[in-house]
Amino acid sequence: MSAPDRLGVWADLPFWRTEWAGIAANLAADATVLPPQAQMFRALTLTQPDETRVVILGQDPYHTPGKADGLAFSIPQAFGGRLDSLGNIFAEIHADTGQTRTHTDLTDWAAQGVLLLNTALSVPSGQAGGHRRLGWERLVTQVLARLDPSPRAFLLWGGPAQAYAAHLSAHHLILQSAHPSPLSAYRGFHGSRPFSQTNAWLLAHGHSPIRWGDPMLPLSIAPVHG
Repeated sequence: MSAPDRLGVWADLPFWRTEWAGIAANLAADATVLPPQAQMFRALTLTQPDETRVVILGQDPYHTPGKADGLAFSIPQAFGGRLDSLGNIFAEIHADTGQTRTHTDLTDWAAQGVLLLNTALSVPSGQAGGHRRLGWERLVTQVLARLDPSPRAFLLWGGPAQAYAAHLSAHHLILQSAHPSPLSAYRGFHGSRPFSQTNAWLLAHGHSPIRWGDPMLPLSIAPVHG
């Protein structure tokens, strides 16, 4: 089975030739899978390897219908429900940088070179962690290997994400903390200051900082072809 459309350079990863068909078959058998397949690979379609300056690695998508949009921790503006992890992220942004964030759609971060990836790219509705053993780790490992040669900032939130630190070279900035979920944020996510540390590292390496607060203007991203 070929890679999904609009993956750009990511379509060259071996995963699409060796693993994707089996995972796709499993997903097709479950009508409750989140997010919808059209959104499942948004993190890759919106942020190409050469554009990636920061990687935020989470766990798996939100398991509440209508909440996951294919970008780790991002929530559609029209959702209107509880923010949970994202609310804790917003609180840490303000405490760390003084910036305010209320915009739940994180597409503007993707446009600035932040790859918002989970360690599993799908989840059954209502079953957190339900697809952790589906085979997504092979894709995540290959994505990180593709990014590894050039120094980047990696924010690894939660145990599943931290397990990938062993795949990363020492020339990166690697920040590890508890997951921002309400169940674990108090164990070290709050007060970890990942956003200011990342921007300081980017500036030291000749990159512009990330605007973590609300976007100043409506954002649109042209689709990636290939």
